[in-house]
Amino acid sequence: MALRFVEIHPSPDGETLNQEWVVLENTGKLPFHTRGCAMTVSRRGLTKKNILGVIDPGFLLQPGEKIRMCTGAPGTKAHGEPPPETELKNYFLLLNRSYLDKPGNILTIVLRSLPVGKAEFDAAAPGGVKA
Repeated sequence: MALRFVEIHPSPDGETLNQEWVVLENTGKLPFHTRGCAMTVSRRGLTKKNILGVIDPGFLLQPGEKIRMCTGAPGTKAHGEPPPETELKNYFLLLNRSYLDKPGNILTIVLRSLPVGKAEFDAAAPGGVKA
């Protein structure tokens, strides 16, 4: 898969959506543009996937580059302060609720219904990504 989930970080209280994020890395040999990709969430053992939203306009990741995708909106005070962009750039999904509410959630980035990145959330695992 072209994208790898490096970190899955849930919101500490479920309300501060800018404190909930995933870090993606382009593990491919070519640049990857996320325009038109969608992010889905599902549970292990279930075939139904809920589409969280389409990543539009998206962003370009060079090989080896990482980005932080925050759940909330940067200008919404109720979503809390987003993490500083010292190490990674932030991309905001502009969602209105948390999707990392339970361990075992499976996150998938799909492009035209084909998975390009997939990971399972495990709060006890390093970085929140189940091995």
